[in-house]
Amino acid sequence: MTSLVFPTYNPGSAVERTWSAVRDFFRARPDTWEALFVCDGCSDGTPQLLESLAAETNDPRIRVLSYTQNRGKGYAVRTGLLAARGAWRVFTDVDLAYGFGDVAKVADELKAGAAVAIASRDHPESEVTLPVRMLGYAYRRRMQSLVFGSAARLLLPIPQRDTQAGLKGMTAAAADHVLPRLSCNGFGFDCELLTACHKLGVPVAEVPVRVRYEDAASTTGSGTTWKMLRELWRIRRDWRRVCSDPLPIRESARRAA
Repeated sequence: MTSLVFPTYNPGSAVERTWSAVRDFFRARPDTWEALFVCDGCSDGTPQLLESLAAETNDPRIRVLSYTQNRGKGYAVRTGLLAARGAWRVFTDVDLAYGFGDVAKVADELKAGAAVAIASRDHPESEVTLPVRMLGYAYRRRMQSLVFGSAARLLLPIPQRDTQAGLKGMTAAAADHVLPRLSCNGFGFDCELLTACHKLGVPVAEVPVRVRYEDAASTTGSGTTWKMLRELWRIRRDWRRVCSDPLPIRESARRAA
């Protein structure tokens, strides 16, 4: 089984579209999937809405996890991945910035033997689609990504150029090996995950994707940027003296099979 985790914080009624899209995707797949919506201290009624949808559809492949305190995206992702039951576990943004075709590509990379697979917007085969009115927004996001990526590679042992793409996956063995060692609850989670993979000898595969920009709701402000830079420094400090403890790749492949 493949697990798909959605860290969820106050998405509003748009989460209903995601729920329906997940069910359509599952119906079209010949293999077995599950989905977990992790409500990270939502205060907009999302937990109640999702529970209502779960009761209405009565589909055991879709689960809802919820807790009252907002802990951050990293905490929500870890919670979902560790609660997942699949041999392969993927997480992505609840607004479906990446289509299910890209979700399947990441899952297929894991099934082909990768311990960890990440979407890369900087991959030469990746594409970006957006309306003309979003050109300025896309340019600003690109500049932010370049600056943050450069800082991440300067401070941390991360070779990947795109650290923050909201689509990543790992095998169950990699999840059990890496996730309990992580402590970042916020958006620094992705960088800590990649740092841990480097330190622990877990190989990371990069997958080309097609990114859709439809609105500017997720624009990163300067305050968030500085907070993420502080998280990079903390990750550097926490992982500087960690000794390598490689994930046995054969064991990873055996468990995934």
